[in-house]
Amino acid sequence: MNSRRLTLLGRTAVVACVPYLALKLLWVLGIDVGVVDASRFSRTTWVVGNAFTLLLDAVAAVVAHTLTRPAGRRAPAWLLAFPLWMATGLLVPLLMGLLGGSLTGLLTGARNPLSAGDFLAPWVFGVVYGGFLVEAGTLLGAFAVYAHQRWGGLLRRPLRALPRTGTRTMQRIFLLPAAVLLAALGTVRILWGTGSTLGAPTAGVPARNVLTAAADWAQGSCSVAGAAGLVLLVLPGLLPRLRFRTPLALAWAGSAAAFACGGCLWLVQTVTGGLSPGATVVPGGLPELVGALELCTGLVVLCAGAFTLGELTAAACPVPASRRDRPAPPTVHTREDSAFCASRRAVRECATPDDR
Repeated sequence: MNSRRLTLLGRTAVVACVPYLALKLLWVLGIDVGVVDASRFSRTTWVVGNAFTLLLDAVAAVVAHTLTRPAGRRAPAWLLAFPLWMATGLLVPLLMGLLGGSLTGLLTGARNPLSAGDFLAPWVFGVVYGGFLVEAGTLLGAFAVYAHQRWGGLLRRPLRALPRTGTRTMQRIFLLPAAVLLAALGTVRILWGTGSTLGAPTAGVPARNVLTAAADWAQGSCSVAGAAGLVLLVLPGLLPRLRFRTPLALAWAGSAAAFACGGCLWLVQTVTGGLSPGATVVPGGLPELVGALELCTGLVVLCAGAFTLGELTAAACPVPASRRDRPAPPTVHTREDSAFCASRRAVRECATPDDR
């Protein structure tokens, strides 16, 4: 049942990518179908931006196809985890903001900029965001099934039964401040989403609309939830019976949203703004500081996750035949040694040599 479900979700995700890929390809080739005002951007910026987003969605389609293949179970974990982490950070806040902003506009009667038609035709947004909605549900759903097939023994464990890794103490030193910072940044985003002008330039306030407010609220909520997940992961004694998959999902989505939608967007805007011909100074202020801190926080969480994954998979590596025949030196087993051996056995139950 799980294999059929994984195949169905993965193939549906690939199909959902096709309309967006076709539209972007037409724009890159100079066929501006659905574009009302093509003079808003220079031709170079328009082609480069569309080519980059075309590449991102193509990677998502390839990853979705890989999840459905038998070779996907043997693929290195990082090769699939990193693009799916980025996809989570881009798709989840985007769709939360889109649905929340559209619903708010319907209830309050506020103007929805997607229906204005001053830059792109309204049907373009339907094709693009409709495809994103299906893609997010199927791609992330396929990855959830895939993860339970490959690492289900670890994901179903309660927090109190997690194997102790060698860098647990070091992770606490870095991840606890990262969780506090992530919660603070998320709170600022939520304040912006509720209409606060904290640290925002006065000139930019009238340009805000229901979609930008909902996007800030969605990204801030993800960051706060990610901070809670990080605290539970590094301090498992707080909720020892909670299964590992719940705080991991929160930390995964929250850190990815801060890194992809916050930090990477800030980096792109800063680089493009600094390279523009008329730019004399890099913009500053609280919004730019928040974006820079989100980038750094996401990198810290990404590195900590990579170290943990490496430790869990390295413990499952087979012992070389040359070392198996060597007699082990006599040792005195202590209580600490027994605990360490039990931890190694727990790790071997959670991972396989193919997870490298």
